[in-house]
Amino acid sequence: MLKNINIGQHIPGNSIIHRLDPRIKIICTLIAIISLFLVSSFPGFFIYLAVILTIILFSRISVIRILRGLKPIFFLMFLTLFFHAFFTEGGAVLLEWRFISLHQEGIMRGFFMVTRIILLIMFTSILTLTTSPMDLTDGIEYILKPFRRLGVPAGELAMMMTIALRFIPTLLGEADKIIKAQKSRGADFESGNLIRRAKNLVPLLVPLFISAFRRADELALAMEARCYQGGRGRTRLHELKMERKDFVALILVLCGGVFTAVWL
Repeated sequence: MLKNINIGQHIPGNSIIHRLDPRIKIICTLIAIISLFLVSSFPGFFIYLAVILTIILFSRISVIRILRGLKPIFFLMFLTLFFHAFFTEGGAVLLEWRFISLHQEGIMRGFFMVTRIILLIMFTSILTLTTSPMDLTDGIEYILKPFRRLGVPAGELAMMMTIALRFIPTLLGEADKIIKAQKSRGADFESGNLIRRAKNLVPLLVPLFISAFRRADELALAMEARCYQGGRGRTRLHELKMERKDFVALILVLCGGVFTAVWL
């Protein structure tokens, strides 16, 4: 399961999606997320899914790789479906036993929310898989630059978010190593009830937190040794430049967002 998490991982490539300006990709992702929450019907979700599959095709990333990123959130999707199914009333009563009742509206609402979560994870995975951490940093910093007049530290915020995304795969790899080491010593992380499994995670969480704090301290010392003082006065090897394909992508996403908000 740890290997199936796509957030924070980057797949190098030369597709048209990879070559888009990171600022445009971040803005398009935000517009797509907002429009996704405005969709109020399953036909709208099917149209949204068709758009995502088209983007995946142009990005030359395997659909299987995107779908594998949904495995870690299966439990979240199950909880979403469960709570909506048994706590949302409306429509025909499908099951009733004592104080428990299952309504048709609850099941429909549960599947609706699960579909929204799946599409949200798929779209955000495309952003991180097709954009390098350095490009993400530059894009976020450029987007937040107008807020500097309000005292917002754009460079520091961009660096913090990028480091957080970058260290997700690193910590997952560290957790995988610790799990294998603990299993070789007889630890069991899969059997027993929920409380027992939570207790069995203690030998995993303690060394993982120690490793995370050690890496953070080493990174802070390395940045301080290189005289890092935020984004002010910082130069770049490759300056971001908007091209025709970036404006076309932004216009298409804006039109799609307006269409979603008005008709779906």
